[in-house]
Amino acid sequence: MRLMDLLACPMCKKFPLKLLIFRVEERDKPKELPSKCPLYCALKSGWVKDVKPTDDECLDCFSKEIVEGLIICEECYRWYPIIDEIPHMLPDDLRLMDPDEELEFMNRWIDKFPKEITESGRPFNEESLREYRVKKGRRRS
Repeated sequence: MRLMDLLACPMCKKFPLKLLIFRVEERDKPKELPSKCPLYCALKSGWVKDVKPTDDECLDCFSKEIVEGLIICEECYRWYPIIDEIPHMLPDDLRLMDPDEELEFMNRWIDKFPKEITESGRPFNEESLREYRVKKGRRRS
């Protein structure tokens, strides 16, 4: 979650981005607070100056590792998967070169994708997923 204070959309440069968490693992809570996010708090989904996270909330944030999730740009409707704790935030041309991993991710989590992303998401959406399923000879996993 802490990275959300740094990440902007690689295509349109919007900041902040929206975070959806699908799978999280708990880690040991640090004894001391390493740092606080200076601008945006993903834990509370707001600007730090507005949501004013406490030190305890920041420590809680440091004890969570997002294993799988979705980062969404609400400006250009691009979405970026978090797979095995790593945000995949490449530009469209690189994502389109080898789409299987992202389409498999979308297929696995489609029920948790917001409607606007399934309908109009870029570079992949419901239509891309249908084509992928036909290519792979299946409906859903």
